[in-house]
Amino acid sequence: MADEELLSRIGAGAAELGFDLDSTQKGQLLDYLQEMVRWGRAYNLTAIRDIKQMVPLHLLDSLTVIPHVRGPRVIDLGTGAGLPGIPLAIVRPEFKVWLMDSSAKKCRFLRHVVTRLGLQNVEVVQSRAENYRPEQGFDTVVSRAVGTLGLLMDLSAHLCESGALFLAMKGQFPEAELAGVDERFKVNEVLALKAPGVEADRHLVVCTRL
Repeated sequence: MADEELLSRIGAGAAELGFDLDSTQKGQLLDYLQEMVRWGRAYNLTAIRDIKQMVPLHLLDSLTVIPHVRGPRVIDLGTGAGLPGIPLAIVRPEFKVWLMDSSAKKCRFLRHVVTRLGLQNVEVVQSRAENYRPEQGFDTVVSRAVGTLGLLMDLSAHLCESGALFLAMKGQFPEAELAGVDERFKVNEVLALKAPGVEADRHLVVCTRL
């Protein structure tokens, strides 16, 4: 598929979600997906290899969380290939976004992408959540398809300021996981998310650190 058609799909999908992206942002998002394709097989970044499918299933799906993120300090736990952190950093340049993953390979890819795209508002951290001790907590902790709610909360509670948001992107409604919510958090709501071109169930668990 030609770059112009992919850029059009990215722009149209983002507009449907309420984002008016400029040409630089659309170009950065496309460049990011193209780098994911190039590095994907050697670095095992994602099971999805077709860039046409990456637009809705990775990119637009990641954009659905952005209206719920509170800045300016945001950390993406278990970011993997940089989802949703890199799209978030591109669409919300006023935020400072930390991308955390324990995989050296994935962090190598992330640093390459951050440099290639010129993202001044992104920091890559190779660490496990429980071992990371920043000087200051975060306004929002977000994760996409990583672990159970209870485990994620236990591992990352120290990263949240009091009153901070904890956002967990899930597939089907996580009824069983909600029973195991950490007592240090309050579940505010569970929202159904809908990305253009994505038919599968998507939900967002919105929590506050007590």
